[in-house]
Amino acid sequence: MNNETQNRWLTPKQFAEEFEIAESTQGKMRSKREIPFSKIGGKFIRYDRILINQWFEDHLVTSEEL
Repeated sequence: MNNETQNRWLTPKQFAEEFEIAESTQGKMRSKREIPFSKIGGKFIRYDRILINQWFEDHLVTSEEL
């Protein structure tokens, strides 16, 4: 696996460290299908950095909306 591929896919732990969203919160969000993720082999969760960044953009709240 090359560095670009390794940097693209995040484990729940890496996701929690980088984006400060606890693994327990991630689990709740996954069960409600609120956040994009991949499930490999029925047990390994991975987050695609590209989709996560798009997800953040899609949920952006501007100052005009406050």
